[in-house]
Amino acid sequence: MSEADLDTVLAIEACAYAFPWRRSHFADSLAASHWTALRRDADGQLVGYAVALPAADEMHLLNLTVARPHEGRGHARALLDALQAAAVARGAATLWLEVRPSNERARRLYAARGFEQVGLRRDYYPAPHGRREDAIVMRLRLAAAASPAPPGDAADRAAAADPAGDRRGLD
Repeated sequence: MSEADLDTVLAIEACAYAFPWRRSHFADSLAASHWTALRRDADGQLVGYAVALPAADEMHLLNLTVARPHEGRGHARALLDALQAAAVARGAATLWLEVRPSNERARRLYAARGFEQVGLRRDYYPAPHGRREDAIVMRLRLAAAASPAPPGDAADRAAAADPAGDRRGLD
């Protein structure tokens, strides 16, 4: 992601969230050299992005968004794959994120990718009518995620049943 991408990123952000990040959030992330990734469709159109904060031996996902018309096509999974690969390459042991309890689709995706709920931040997100919404804190231990599953376990059975690994509708 670069400054030149921000108009398109902001347009996606504004359509995706009632309380979107501002340009300054993205600009500050770029200036601080946060990890970023863009996702484009087959026509080269920007359809999603991710921003993460690398720190010590962990990375913290700050924003992962897919444009509404492009949801359910594997873009969020691809962005998570890129994040996980970047975290492993940096030697990170853990990925962290927060997600709204009301964002069931994202919670299902993260759980399917091995993230576990480890905490709750009260009144973390802005919500309509001046209210606040909690954040579920989730963690993915990369050492466990990177190790192969034992033969014959549920992951092997799922891969055998669906060799393409297609889990449409999760993201």
